[in-house]
Amino acid sequence: MILIAIGANLPGVNGEQADETCRKAAEAVRKIEGLVVRALSPWYRTAAWPDPTQPAYCNGMIRAEGNMPPEVLLKQLQKIETDFGRSRSVANAPRTLDLDIIDLNGLVRAVPDPVLPHPRAHQRAFVLRPILDVAPGWRHPVLRQSVATLLAELPPQEIQPWADDEG
Repeated sequence: MILIAIGANLPGVNGEQADETCRKAAEAVRKIEGLVVRALSPWYRTAAWPDPTQPAYCNGMIRAEGNMPPEVLLKQLQKIETDFGRSRSVANAPRTLDLDIIDLNGLVRAVPDPVLPHPRAHQRAFVLRPILDVAPGWRHPVLRQSVATLLAELPPQEIQPWADDEG
């Protein structure tokens, strides 16, 4: 199982709102050769972290299948981010699109680009809540805890369903 997080909190290159960017990005991920998308979570509105003065994020999760090397998948996702106007400045900066590999078939690796599983996934409701929608039986490959347990043990974090009229 491959889990890919989708997030955005800035208008897209054509001025579309974050949720529309996320929907279009999910369609772009579906076109990656060798990747089969099996599920897409509902969208969630989450407070920017660690800087809540930034615009709120639209977040979701893709569950897919495939056997591509992590570096290859990461390169494909970064190309999609670039196509959607992503620029990399400082850590945790607002962005038009963020695509993160959360888990790639249970692979555990400390080597960067990418580190797997995503090193902070277990600390973030905006990652765990959408995983619960698309892969309720998922267990963290290192911590060996279920997504439900990890989510229940988090300190409070603002997350709510994305309403269609939000921008």
